[in-house]
Formats: sequence, C-alpha cells, structure tokens
Amino acid sequence: MLKGLNPLLSPQLLATLRAMGHGDEIALVDGNYPGEEHGRRLIRLDGHPLIPVLDAILSVLPIDDFVPAAIFRATVKQDLEALNPVHQEIVACCARHEPGQKVTPLLGTDFYPRVRAAHTVVQTSEARLYGNVILRKGVIYP
Repeated sequence: MLKGLNPLLSPQLLATLRAMGHGDEIALVDGNYPGEEHGRRLIRLDGHPLIPVLDAILSVLPIDDFVPAAIFRATVKQDLEALNPVHQEIVACCARHEPGQKVTPLLGTDFYPRVRAAHTVVQTSEARLYGNVILRKGVIYP
C-alpha cells in the first residue's frame, strides 16, 4: 500500500501505466470481453467493476491533449448515440478527471482493432454489456 494511491492500482498496473509512453493506449474492458484473445498485455482485476478501476487509473494517468480525441467508449451495437447507464458513468467519471476531454463513441468495427493495438488491456469484472473504454496517455508538462 502507498499513501495517496488508490489500492486498485496494483503493482503490475502501476508499472504498466508508468511504462506507457505518450500516445500509448490502455483499454479497460468488461467481464465478457475477450481480453485474453485481444490483449498484447493483459492485466486482470477480477472482482472489480469498471468505474472504480477507471477512476483509479484517471487519478494518475494524464490524457493526451495533442489529438482531437483521446478517450473512447464502446457503443451499443451500431448505435453511436445510445448511452447505457455504464456509458453515462464512464462520461461522468472522465468529466471529473478530464473536464476538457470528450468521450468518443466507437462502433465495434473500430473499437476492437483499437483494443488489439493497445499497449495493455485491463480486464475488469464489469457485468454490464459494452462497459469498455480506451484511454490515450498524454504528457506531464514541466
């Protein structure tokens, strides 16, 4: 345990977040997602839902502000506008940490390849469908 750090940030997850470079992406996925198949690197956080994990990661991870979009969420089937409760919570959590960043919906055809290309996949036990988000790492300004 460390002072001031959310205990959900395991040693493996902290090391991964630190090792990521500017522009690298990390995908946080629900319990139904094929994380083992899609992840180049997989960190399992079994027993934890998505939003507390997202909140913990956003407490230490800078989000890229060099690009027009740096936070992405899965969509409900082919509907870019549909917001399930889990998506509403994703948007609210991101707004608390990164008020200037928009959460961009991605259709599965765009979301899945982006997860496969991500630096790391974090598999949660989120039970709600489409509870998936991708974060693009930014920089810490001097």
